[in-house]
Amino acid sequence: MSRVEKFTKQELLAVDAWWRANMYLSVGQIYLQENPLLRRPLSADDIKPRLLGHWGTSAGLGFIYAHLNRLIKKTGQSTIYIAGPGHGGPALVGASYLEGTYSDCFPKVTQDFSGMRRLFRQFSAPGGIPSHCSVTTPGSIHEGGELGYALSHAFGAAFDNPDLLVAAVVGDGEAETGPLEGSWKGISFLNPVHDGAVLPILHLNGAKIASPSVLSRKDPDEVTSLFEGHGYEVVWVEGDDLPWMHERFAAALAYCYDQIKDIQESARQGNWDGSRPIWPMIILRTPKGWTGPHQVDGKTVEGTWRAHQVPLSGVKQDPDHLKLLEEWMRSYKIEELFNEDGSPSELVESNNPEGDLRMSANPHANGGLLTKDLNLPDFKQYAVEVTPGSRASDRLESTRKLGEFLRDIYRDNPDNFRLFCPDETNSNRLGAVFDVSDRTFMERVNVIDEKLSPQGRVMEVLSEHNCHGWLDGYNLTGRHGMFASYEAFGMVSASMTMQAAKWLQEANALDWRAKVPSTNILLSSTCWRNDHNGFSHQAPELLQIVLNMRGEVGRIYLPPDANCLLAVSDHVFRTKNLVNLIVQDKQPQPQWLSMDEAIEHCNRGYGIWDWAGSDGLGDEDPDIIVACAGDVVTMEAVAAAEIVKTVCPQIKIRFVNVVNLTSLYRPKDHPSGMSTQHFKDLFTDDVDVIFAFHGYPGAIHQLVHGRPDADRFRARGFKEQGTTTTPFDMVVRNEIDRYHLVMDILNNAKRVPDNAIKLYRWCESQLARHQEYIVEHLEDMPEVRNWKLGSFEAPDLDANPNHSEAHVARPPLPDR
Repeated sequence: MSRVEKFTKQELLAVDAWWRANMYLSVGQIYLQENPLLRRPLSADDIKPRLLGHWGTSAGLGFIYAHLNRLIKKTGQSTIYIAGPGHGGPALVGASYLEGTYSDCFPKVTQDFSGMRRLFRQFSAPGGIPSHCSVTTPGSIHEGGELGYALSHAFGAAFDNPDLLVAAVVGDGEAETGPLEGSWKGISFLNPVHDGAVLPILHLNGAKIASPSVLSRKDPDEVTSLFEGHGYEVVWVEGDDLPWMHERFAAALAYCYDQIKDIQESARQGNWDGSRPIWPMIILRTPKGWTGPHQVDGKTVEGTWRAHQVPLSGVKQDPDHLKLLEEWMRSYKIEELFNEDGSPSELVESNNPEGDLRMSANPHANGGLLTKDLNLPDFKQYAVEVTPGSRASDRLESTRKLGEFLRDIYRDNPDNFRLFCPDETNSNRLGAVFDVSDRTFMERVNVIDEKLSPQGRVMEVLSEHNCHGWLDGYNLTGRHGMFASYEAFGMVSASMTMQAAKWLQEANALDWRAKVPSTNILLSSTCWRNDHNGFSHQAPELLQIVLNMRGEVGRIYLPPDANCLLAVSDHVFRTKNLVNLIVQDKQPQPQWLSMDEAIEHCNRGYGIWDWAGSDGLGDEDPDIIVACAGDVVTMEAVAAAEIVKTVCPQIKIRFVNVVNLTSLYRPKDHPSGMSTQHFKDLFTDDVDVIFAFHGYPGAIHQLVHGRPDADRFRARGFKEQGTTTTPFDMVVRNEIDRYHLVMDILNNAKRVPDNAIKLYRWCESQLARHQEYIVEHLEDMPEVRNWKLGSFEAPDLDANPNHSEAHVARPPLPDR
């Protein structure tokens, strides 16, 4: 027996009236600035001066929403709605207006004549709202301005939300995007015991902006086979005949709901063998621009690509178009939909769920309302022991310590935290999480698999889009997580990172949007240590993208060692409404700071490392400042400073390390920016600065723009020089190695001793020797490979090198 009672005549009337009201509001938002209830014939003055919006998908979105409302009323099912074709924003805005939530969030947009007028005028207009479903749309956790992410967001919302149903509408144009194509695999990771359910609704309306959609033109049997191959039971609903389309879709929705509840109840009662369930999905085929003008100027519009945006584009100038618009709007029978004062009629309101069951008011779609702070273990217990006498004496994989921290976060937060990683958890040295949780996997498991089970909660799939999208959905419904990826492949989902930042930035301006856990991204396997994988794996671009985000949302951390990584990670897991980017390599690296030093350093975001600079400098201005941000380049900068201090101690060096990159900004440019006085204390007003940077060197010039004598900053970083080579050769190719840095110091220090030219020549000879050595021995020189702090011994600068110097140009030491 179905859990959803048979569709009654009164329910049909209510669903149909609600849908017609939604369509009327959608058309009104696109076209009208005055006369919202058509109390007089339309005139050109009633039409907006600029017509923007997307009508083609709006009818289908509203149709689905109307039926989901009826389902919710019958069952009490907590449901949220994700509109993949989110450019159909007027339908979703109209839905929240009919449910009353829009007026709750925006009190000036009242459910009456003046409120409807304001609703219409603000749509896609200056000072108003976007034309697509966005953060300003109550009930949305999905930015409709970019296609492809609907299903990954839906699955992310469902993970660890056992009582939630996520209805995810996928447009047939969106279905052609790479991210969406990959996201159908979400059911291979959805556990019916502790997760909620996702009901995909593929809306085939036949066309995109100017051409047919692929799936709409395929044979239906092919389309069915495609999704059955993904593991879905496909339920088709097709047509445009009313009221029978209501009957068919209501029956399909009831069937799918029963199937979902059967799967969940069976699994939760222990009657489940652990195999992946066959989850239902709906394919809804309706005409594009359904219920709109069928023909305009002798050309068919309804059911074609011409209905995609504004099907009557000349209404302000063309009386015939204006007449068609009025006939179209009146065809929805306004008198049945709205009262004299403009409020929704009783029949329309009878299809609205109540309170938090309204999809536009569901707290899962305003996830900050449900957010619980993480129960974080004391990160100091994972500290690497570092003393002043043991700095850089050992090399450790810093991210392993983060893995231990994440392991215990998993243990202490069994339904509120997940790690999302594209098949790289062990590779990025985070594998300690498998001590407490397997990888999630709902497909077949065999005896050679390790840490793989339906009960697992570590998310691994070889898709950065899925991982990022899952994290987005998880965050926006109030839970915490981290997306960890190889640095170069953070760019695969970079657009999702930008969209997340835009969402959070806009949410900060809405007092009704509760703050959600931050989007935390860890990039490891970085460009400097992907020497073995080659040029394809050497790309720090995501750092630049986050750097360009608005200061209220973007943060970048470049911890130089494990203790700093732990301190930074503890901090980002406590933040909200930010995009936190952490860049830390996984290979063995020197450990510089004790935990107490790391905490102080990270809290400030930057600091002077006296032990790495010249002794006895005190408050005296140095001859040169050596600065760095990033783990590998920090090692090179420390090694360069050590060479100069040993050979040319007359040159006084101040050594600066920056862990919070955005602290370099001016305070007026970024809330993390250091004050003018702190900047002066760190970098003086006039001493030259040699800056070794993890990413593109231009970023440093961007950060210090407007600071005193910004031209004195000479940045070195990644400049797209890469290949399959040795670790040290990567920094040499990009001229950010210790020898190039020493040469920079000698070129720019205020005081240069007599032996500086000999040290410069020695550095050139070391670079030449390096090239010969790696070709011969296939590894780096032993003094580089085995370097430790304090291990450098002054060379005999007068000795003739035992190798060819033909590879190195030898210009004289330039004038400063």
